[in-house]
Amino acid sequence: MISGVRICERGSISIVVAAAVGMALVVTMGAADVGRALIARSRAEAVADLAALAAAQELALPSGIDPSTVAAEYADRNEGRLVSCSCATGTSEAVVEVAVPARGFLLPLGDRDVIGVARAVVDLPG
Repeated sequence: MISGVRICERGSISIVVAAAVGMALVVTMGAADVGRALIARSRAEAVADLAALAAAQELALPSGIDPSTVAAEYADRNEGRLVSCSCATGTSEAVVEVAVPARGFLLPLGDRDVIGVARAVVDLPG
């Protein structure tokens, strides 16, 4: 009792616990989102590798199809989108840039695209 006024602190611990649980939930959701972003980056790099190798194979053993078309087809098959392809017919290297969607974030970040870049060089014995 302070100056004739009685202070009741019952229930104040539940407010602290509720705040701690809320903070723990936000941190856990953030960690899950970081994990999803890392997985999307790995996926983008893998899809870029596949597309670059497909374009390089077309450069090494031409079948009459444009190498960038082949790279775009491989990116599409693997849930990616070809952003750019520096793989002109007659050259010996393919550099591709692929975008892969990163969806399903728990925090309200919105959908994002993750970019992967890969380079494949054709070195045929001459």
